[in-house]
Amino acid sequence: MTVAIAIEGVRRSFGEGDMRVEVLRGISTEIELGKLTYLVGESGSGKTTLISIIAGILFPDAGTVNLFGTDIYTLPGNDLVRFRLANIGFVFQQYNLLPTLTAAENAAVPLIAAGVKRREAVERGATVLERLGLGMMSHRLPRQLSGGQQQRVAIARALVHAPRLVVCDEPTAALDAASGMRVMELLRDVALSPERAVLIVTHDNRIFSLADRIIGIEDGRITHDGAHAPEHQREGGAHAPEQC
Repeated sequence: MTVAIAIEGVRRSFGEGDMRVEVLRGISTEIELGKLTYLVGESGSGKTTLISIIAGILFPDAGTVNLFGTDIYTLPGNDLVRFRLANIGFVFQQYNLLPTLTAAENAAVPLIAAGVKRREAVERGATVLERLGLGMMSHRLPRQLSGGQQQRVAIARALVHAPRLVVCDEPTAALDAASGMRVMELLRDVALSPERAVLIVTHDNRIFSLADRIIGIEDGRITHDGAHAPEHQREGGAHAPEQC
């Protein structure tokens, strides 16, 4: 087994004093390369906090996170930013698209930040959008796109620089069934290889069958780890999709 992510004893709390809430309670696990891994659990279970820590966005209170042989929270601030830019693609649940940039320009942002010439970066962004079924929308601004289309632009932005780790927070939440399956198949085809891993937070039981591994979290602890979802997650929990 080749490990992409090694997490050991990760804890994270929010608030102080009587208002302090422990969200992660000593998470330890490993995520393999070449695998599509899902993280499932009820709202408030700690899923989004955990992936934010894995992606180098949120510091843990305790524990270690090792990505591709690097203990990321020992890196100085600028080095951590550079490491994250080079190795991680993150799909935010709220998209975080820049309103004054076209879809192709939004998709190209990681390449431009890495020093790729703007024209080449935008062309590569448009190519990924084409593979996601948005080729005709590449010149539109975010406000001219539906929620589902904006989400696919956010996914294109996460994939455009071929990161070794892709982390997605509810990537199919705003998509209908057919679009959601197309996105997940693209994630498998483009993002998964022996040198890459994909970690997805999802409630969408329509896509559970595509996972190689499903990790369940409850109350800040891992309570399930296997090839199938926990029983209570299989029958419900899919988001009501919006048309895209």
